[in-house]
Amino acid sequence: MTEARLRVPNTRATAIGATTVLNWSLLAALTQLSGSVPPFLLTALAFAIAFGCFAVWLRVRGESLVVPLRQPPLVWALGVGGLFGYHALYFVAQQNAPPANAGLISYLWPLLVVILVALLPGERLKAVHVIGAVLGFSGAALLVGGDVGAGGSTLGYAAAFACAFVWSGYSVLSRAVRDVPTTAVGGFCLVTALLAMLCHLLFETTVWPQGVGWLGVIGLGVGPVGSAFFTWDVGVKHGDLRLLGFLAYFSPLLSTLVLIVSGYAEPTSGLATAAVLITVGMLIGSGRLRWPSKEPEEERA
Repeated sequence: MTEARLRVPNTRATAIGATTVLNWSLLAALTQLSGSVPPFLLTALAFAIAFGCFAVWLRVRGESLVVPLRQPPLVWALGVGGLFGYHALYFVAQQNAPPANAGLISYLWPLLVVILVALLPGERLKAVHVIGAVLGFSGAALLVGGDVGAGGSTLGYAAAFACAFVWSGYSVLSRAVRDVPTTAVGGFCLVTALLAMLCHLLFETTVWPQGVGWLGVIGLGVGPVGSAFFTWDVGVKHGDLRLLGFLAYFSPLLSTLVLIVSGYAEPTSGLATAAVLITVGMLIGSGRLRWPSKEPEEERA
């Protein structure tokens, strides 16, 4: 009886996890709000704030930040590489391509995760994976091909695609180190901030946020780059993982809607079509949208 009760998803944990989707949907808009801050500097500032959030959170819980940092070098390489690589590329994409276009393309990563997992030993690439991939990349192609006079550059779109591949690779490889505590991410954030600042000093000209731009930077550090790690961890460990996974696939649509409402993107038919193609492609590729079959009910559960 006790074991059965422990398996019941916690409603509060599910609600906490669901806020992560809202956090992700604000990533593009907050990046635009931060202004013309160079990508490496923006990465450094956002992750420095994120590390501060981790430190405060651990202090409140009475936990040590040092103990979880005792991880093997490969874990550090994966953690820092994933956080640093994805966010630096994301900020490059947001500054060198239309924000909605760049955001939607970078959100191909959930679909790529499904495809990469299907290619692992013991797994099988199914028709739904191929159909999902075709739909998703058709939406991305529509965004790139339809960018006439919108100011998108090859660098911006290349960075957006690289985002998707970096985060999908990071997500799949993270399965091998699933026992690493979430608190270790605090250390990854600190090293990411230091590495990004070093890259900034070597390759960029300093341009600090101006006025409300600081709100964008702080918002990034507190939200999508900071608290999102905690809320998602709580949700997937103690909440309804199926529901959270389903909600996560709507992040591209929510992100695009936030950009339109905040004035950073224009509502066009091409943008809407691409957003729907990418979202539906992810849902089909993940198996969350399927045609009626004759499989036993318990197999489909």
